Amino acid sequence: MSLRKPPHFVIIGAMKSATSTLYKQLEAQPGIFFCTPKEPNFFSNDEIHDHGLAWYDALFEAATPTDLRGEASTHYTKLPTYPHTVERMKAVLPDVKLIYVMRHPIDRLISHYIHEWSMGIYQCDIEAAVQRYPELKAYGCYAEQLKPFIDHWGMDNILPVFFDRLLKHPQSELDIIARFIGYPGPVTWQHDMKAENVSSERIRRFPGDQLLLRNPVATWLRRHLVPQTLRDRIKNRFRMNQRPQLSAATRSILASEFDRDLVQLGNWLDTSLTCENFRQVTADNRLHWNRR
Repeated sequence: MSLRKPPHFVIIGAMKSATSTLYKQLEAQPGIFFCTPKEPNFFSNDEIHDHGLAWYDALFEAATPTDLRGEASTHYTKLPTYPHTVERMKAVLPDVKLIYVMRHPIDRLISHYIHEWSMGIYQCDIEAAVQRYPELKAYGCYAEQLKPFIDHWGMDNILPVFFDRLLKHPQSELDIIARFIGYPGPVTWQHDMKAENVSSERIRRFPGDQLLLRNPVATWLRRHLVPQTLRDRIKNRFRMNQRPQLSAATRSILASEFDRDLVQLGNWLDTSLTCENFRQVTADNRLHWNRR
């Protein structure tokens, strides 16, 4: 079965690297259609892939014939957790454009930890989590995650985007992304749009939190019936009040491990990348693949 309305582009990651913000900015442009859910994870997650191709095809049914269609599933660059993503995607979307957003790998790791902590998945502190959960490091090894995609689609069909560059030059980066996916007209970065998927509240989920904390009726009752001091005391039990800090020793070990991966990424981009210079180099330069 072939898709009637296949996506023209897919944001494939990386997790906690402003992919949700980029998705919202692209979605705000007329003529760009994102499926619902924005992260179908169809090619990665076995239980979702089992829904079948007709299920995935139906996600784009509401798009008009002239819309540029897209989806954004960061699970697609989560090796080794989802090992069949690339083969499944290549079989269905052989010509799709792929966008990969990269952030300083240690910053990404910390945000990843905060996300999993707030979801109630990680119960330990960040130092223990680094030892216990290998995905914290694996998902930030960008060259390792990209290599299967480069092997199957080639560099011309993959756009490298960097978190710090997107923050520093949002409009010009959006222009480049729009041209890459084939958008026919000008695009406008919406500066008044709230950043998406930010872990600033760092509220841990717990059984019944949807009913007690995220329900508008419960919110009204709390505000009118529960004293502020008691509300604050209860909320602090579930809040991460400070961004977690890695020890100098752990940070040094992580930097050495990530630097080995960044050597390959830097070679592809014809630049030298390390954890030490990552933010400055990626913010100050529009990096392109070295196709020599």
